[in-house]
Amino acid sequence: MTDNKAKGSIDLSLTLYAEATLPTTFGEFLVSVYRDHDDNENAILISQGLHVGAVPFVRVHSECFTGEVLGSLKCDCRDQLSLALIEIERLGVGAVVYLRQEGRGIGLGNKIKAYHLQSLGANTVEANHQLGFATDLRSFEGAALILKQRGIHSVRINTNNPEKIKDMEVNGIKIAERVPSLTIINEHNEEYLKTKMTILGHHLDSLFTSVTKK
Repeated sequence: MTDNKAKGSIDLSLTLYAEATLPTTFGEFLVSVYRDHDDNENAILISQGLHVGAVPFVRVHSECFTGEVLGSLKCDCRDQLSLALIEIERLGVGAVVYLRQEGRGIGLGNKIKAYHLQSLGANTVEANHQLGFATDLRSFEGAALILKQRGIHSVRINTNNPEKIKDMEVNGIKIAERVPSLTIINEHNEEYLKTKMTILGHHLDSLFTSVTKK
């Protein structure tokens, strides 16, 4: 099983399709929907106060139906998204680039298959491999493209994932600062978070250290 990531197409093209302000429980945001050359709505920019040359707080976030809609406790996705929107509202400038790549790119159906394999003892990476997928199929090229179209070339990125940082830099976005996204450990996501830290290299050491000290 190879761990090589499936990167985005070299001819990736994203076009702004629709845009409107939206009041939410977190604040009022400009919501911008982007379509690719196949007319798929595969990226959404949720922003406040962006302007050319800014170095904003930005979270590049992959869709998680199970967490964000169903309230799954098996991951930290919904909490990470909520914390990012709260911070953008506090700062008055920033963005979430929301990418439609569920389950690290394997899709919702395969993600549910992976959850079944995890119930039998596999971790999140092993489950992907057992289904015939690489560890992570996501690409963040689209996020970089959208930001550059908005005149943003440097960001304070809200992530624990070093691979996301590398991908954004390869695609032309300078990382001025990494802002951690630390949520709450529960009995259902503890092993998942440990796997992200020990196997995927996510910066979660301080999260587990704080729990140990309590």
